[in-house]
Parts: sequence; structure tokens; C-alpha cells
Amino acid sequence: MAMMVSSRSSSWAALALLLFVSVAHTVAGADELSAGYYAKTCPNVESVVWSVMASRVGGGRMAPAVVRLFFHDCFVNGCDASVLLDATPFSESEKDVEPNTSLTGFTVIDEIKSVLERDCPATVSCADVIAIASRDAVTLLGGPTWNVPLGRKDSRLAARREFTRAHLPSPNDNLTELIRMFGELGLDARDMTALSGAHTVGMANCMHYRGRVYGTSNTKYNIDPSFAESRRQLCPPQGPIGDAGKAPFDVMTPMKFDNAYYRDLIAHQGLLNSDQALYGGGGVDNLVEMYGTDGDAFGRDFVKAMVKMGNIPPPKGMPMEVRLQCSKAN
Repeated sequence: MAMMVSSRSSSWAALALLLFVSVAHTVAGADELSAGYYAKTCPNVESVVWSVMASRVGGGRMAPAVVRLFFHDCFVNGCDASVLLDATPFSESEKDVEPNTSLTGFTVIDEIKSVLERDCPATVSCADVIAIASRDAVTLLGGPTWNVPLGRKDSRLAARREFTRAHLPSPNDNLTELIRMFGELGLDARDMTALSGAHTVGMANCMHYRGRVYGTSNTKYNIDPSFAESRRQLCPPQGPIGDAGKAPFDVMTPMKFDNAYYRDLIAHQGLLNSDQALYGGGGVDNLVEMYGTDGDAFGRDFVKAMVKMGNIPPPKGMPMEVRLQCSKAN
């Protein structure tokens, strides 16, 4: 049965209520986060984020980009908005490291932050803005909504390039490597499988799927021949033009947050090797099959995993603050 994708559906509303009691729980070592953190200091924070997201992003292509920002932030030194920092003469930027070089959505976050600085100066962290905005992006694409635990602070420093590169999953990672990388962040195989469902929306550059569709990557998984041929039409075997050619992760409903991604995997139509790694004889086949047939089960597990990922704290001793501008330290 296909996922019910309306953000106003009763199933998603019930999901939000069921999860309310658990969203404020954080991983060990993190400062306590709470959905009501700004109730007194900036009570309109969520309405501001929603307003900007609805007007600037809507259900368009920028919505998946905002969700991707949240993932790439949390995977490197926790959810501290370090991915937003520009390089300076004294520090590197996570933006300059592949695959972060293709990140977008920064202007949307900056616009939200600008409005909040006018309404609630020096109060709402950029890390919290990303967390709320990524939730709203999912909802605007027809997916679930949930209560976002808040109270994060912003790092004053970005991670070094080598560290950033080592802590972001690769398009050619196998299942063992994916489980390891997620596990180091306190996310188990079920969390990993559910979070991978974010690829039900958005697109990937040719350079990331070329090896899969031409059968030239070191990591090879079964691929539907007609699917491979259609992707090759967008992605020449070599050359800079091909590197820019984008393809949707899910051909049928590329801008709808549903469970079609998992049905694509079952049909061996995963765009990246790291997508198809989830299905085809591995240890999470049962989860892929369940999510592919039960959209509500996917929605429940995705929300739980998003909250869990959003609770990953920065390292102890990291200099933190509430940035006034998301692209630079105060």
C-alpha cells in the first residue's frame, strides 16, 4: 500500500502526537533539548521558519537541499551548524569538501536567521534553524511532521577537511561501511535504513552514479538494465558536462516524500551504489521490503531516526555560541 503523503492526513497527525513524549530525549552527553526551548525567549520561532520555508522553498527542489544540509551537518561533529561556516584565513570550511561542494540551501537558512535576529536577537541558534527547516522541508514535500527538540548551540569552528571527508558517507559505500558510519553516531541499522529514505526526493550529480550505470565502479550491485540505460542518457561515460547531469533518486515521484525509494531498491533501480547496498541479500532486506509496502511504518521510523540524528551532540569542549550570522563566528 502506498504511503499517505498529505501532511494533513490523520496518520501523520497521529504520528506527531505519539512521538511528542519522546522527542526531547537526547543521546548521552548532550545538553537537554526540548521542543519548548524557545517558548519564552522566541515563541514565534517555528512560525517564522515555516513562513520562510513555505514562501521560498514550498515543494520545490530547494526542499531536499535543506534536508541534505541537516544530514551533512549532523554527521560531522554533531548538529552544530558547522557546515554553514565559510572559510577564513585561519580556518577551513566544510563546504569545500566533496560531497559538500554540491550543497545548496544556504541562502534559505540565512533568510530565516535574518528574520529571527530581527524578532529575537541573539537567541535562536543556526543549528536549531537547520533542524526545524529540515522538518518543514519534509512536510512541504508531503511527508510527516514532528516536534523538533531545540536548544542546540553553534560551533565556532568548522571541522578540518580530512575529518569532514572521512565522516560523510560515500556514494559507493557498501552496507557494512554504512552500518559502521551510522553506528559511530549512535544510529543503528534500522535508523540507517529509515534515514536513507530521504533519497525518496532530490537528485544526484552524474559523477556520483556514473560508475553504477556503466558498471565501472569498484562496488557493484545488480541494476535493472532498462533503468541503467535511461540513466546513461543523462550521464555520458566521461567529460565535465556529464559530471553536472543530474538524475532524480526516484523517477516516479521525485518531489513527493513517500516510500517509493524502497520499491525502487526492490526493483534494482537504486541510483547510487550506496542506495542499492540496502537491498539484495544484505541484513536490512526485510526493512526495505516493509517500508516499501507500509508507508506509515517508514514514516514512523524516519521521524524517530531524524530526532535521534538531530540529538547527536558536538564533541565535549567544543567552543559553542549562538551565531548572529550563520556563515561566520561572532
